[in-house]
Amino acid sequence: MFNRDYDKDPFIVIWELTRACQLKCLHCRAEAQYHRDPRELTFEEGKKLIDQIYDMNNPMLVFTGGDPLMREDVYDLAEYAIKKGVRVSMTPSATPNVTKEAIQKAKEVGLSRWAFSIDGPTAEIHDHFRGVSGSFDLTMNAIKYLHELEIPIQINTTISRYNIDVLDDMAKLVEDLDCVLWSVFFLVPTGRGQESDMISPVEHEKVFNWLYQLSKRVKFDIKTTAAQHYRRVVIQNKMREKLANNDQINYEDALMKGATGSIDGLGRAPKGVNDGNGFVFISHIGDVYPSGLLPVKAGNVRETPLAEIYRESPIFKSLRNPNLYKGKCGVCEFRFVCGGSRSRAYAMTGDYLESEPFCIYIPKALRKKQEENVTN
Repeated sequence: MFNRDYDKDPFIVIWELTRACQLKCLHCRAEAQYHRDPRELTFEEGKKLIDQIYDMNNPMLVFTGGDPLMREDVYDLAEYAIKKGVRVSMTPSATPNVTKEAIQKAKEVGLSRWAFSIDGPTAEIHDHFRGVSGSFDLTMNAIKYLHELEIPIQINTTISRYNIDVLDDMAKLVEDLDCVLWSVFFLVPTGRGQESDMISPVEHEKVFNWLYQLSKRVKFDIKTTAAQHYRRVVIQNKMREKLANNDQINYEDALMKGATGSIDGLGRAPKGVNDGNGFVFISHIGDVYPSGLLPVKAGNVRETPLAEIYRESPIFKSLRNPNLYKGKCGVCEFRFVCGGSRSRAYAMTGDYLESEPFCIYIPKALRKKQEENVTN
């Protein structure tokens, strides 16, 4: 699992089983609909896809949507994958579909973890974001069922202007709910997500530093999505701590170790995952994208094997080469560890190789050039 060459095999595969969902979330990437699309991959096509995923050095597989529970065969697909040895988790929507019986069935087939979204510590904030009143209470009930059935819980939260002022309360809720992982998403303006819903670049940096300090005192893991520059913040903080303790540290060595996960402290992938680089997304109709937030199609599994698309697509290959990144990302000393959100770069500029537009860091190379210009 950890000796993985991202040029050949992804660390994680996200499969959007369906776009059907009963919620109307403000930020929905999929712009989910109430009804299933007749073009969805069939059960047999799903099994073939799972075989292809397994053959790519058996990455983690996440069933997402829409709401994966809107597919009646979701447990059959999960069982097929789990019997092959694939580690499967699921991110269902908190709707009346999430009954204790549904969760019991998931446990029986061997689903390793459930993830629910909570976007605020109160029903008012969460339900506003999810577009349906009662969603918060449904989520709390579902989490209670998961605890009763002893299934590990992951909470997903999208950081936006609607909840940035209540993050301390949000962290306390995650702790009180005894979750194993808090997966913190940073809004990308795609699908229904709007630029006006996003926090500012300076606020991103503040939240990153807050998350790092939080990570040192809570028992749950913290993972970020569409926030590759959090890795830089973690490494910078760790280096400052080492210097404060008079520990010897080699800067270049630290960056390389950060790239392989030995000092990044994120507790997740052994090296930085980014869109198309260790990460691949398959849509409900089989289209393959670098991620669900980067809507640039690289192929379709009905026409081309997943491995061929992932390994050979010019889109994926360029995303795996940080030296091709433009602007400050292309010269940043953290580019192999961080690389910025390729999704956000695309959403804001139309070019997935452009600089991360919500990063305030100025790379050493640019600072040096600025100093030379001042001197001259």
